[in-house]
Amino acid sequence: MSNYKDELQAFFGENCLLNEPMHTHTTYRTGGNAEVYVYPQTPEQWEFVLKVARSENIPLRVIGFGSNILVSNTGIGGITCSTKKMNRIVVESESITAQAGAPLDKVCELACKAGLVGMEKLSGIPGSVGGAVYMNAGAYGQETADCLEYFDIMDLEGRPATLLKSDLKFSYRKVEGLPPCIILSAGFKLRKGNFTQLLAARNSVQHSRVEKQPLEFPSAGSVFKRPVGDYASRLIDAAGLRGLSVGGAKVSEKHAGFIINFNHATAQDIKTLMDQVRQKVKEQFGVELELEQILWGEFED
Repeated sequence: MSNYKDELQAFFGENCLLNEPMHTHTTYRTGGNAEVYVYPQTPEQWEFVLKVARSENIPLRVIGFGSNILVSNTGIGGITCSTKKMNRIVVESESITAQAGAPLDKVCELACKAGLVGMEKLSGIPGSVGGAVYMNAGAYGQETADCLEYFDIMDLEGRPATLLKSDLKFSYRKVEGLPPCIILSAGFKLRKGNFTQLLAARNSVQHSRVEKQPLEFPSAGSVFKRPVGDYASRLIDAAGLRGLSVGGAKVSEKHAGFIINFNHATAQDIKTLMDQVRQKVKEQFGVELELEQILWGEFED
């Protein structure tokens, strides 16, 4: 066992796991092992893990709920940090503060119950607050950035900072100008609304998700970003790819924008299917679909 693993195990104890199967940490429910998997929970613990990664030149990754990540069959080296145990949420007047590992849907639920407008349409998004801020997650015309006020980060040197929404440029599924960093928590500014209407709006969004999305199978939501002036799902459908499968992975018949793990798919099955869909859409419509999902590890072309 190399030195850095000993260091991390001594420091994190039961919050440091070796050769941890990533299929248990991603919503695709597939993929190989992480060499080291740790749960930092305090700024001091983040400083420590960043220092170890820097001093030994070890790759470091951060994962929330793994709802937008595909890990390769061969797994991932280095240190993978989970924010899942950083999950505190505080509702105060018209503001909500949430740690990076808090479920975004829980924040939406608490906002609605407190009669606060601005996050109800994000209900049901299966990611963490940190992941939602990092990629400006959105649905039904609402985005994380809409009511984001600020977020706390730590840079890769271990220095804390607070970034205001106005410091950065938020656009469709991305944040421009964000330096390499760890997102620790976020603050949202909402406004008072009608509690009953908000719960009805939340229920409507959740019902719509169940109706239109293949939630009964493991997936990571929309595979591709929305092309300008169109929808990836419409193009995939128009190309006749609904139901196309590779191994245990399939383009969902219910929603062509989703790839589902319907029968013990390997990560390579999913990646190969992504590539086939992109190629066929490009051949038929000349549109280059851009991945919304993040690939970790080595894949075959």
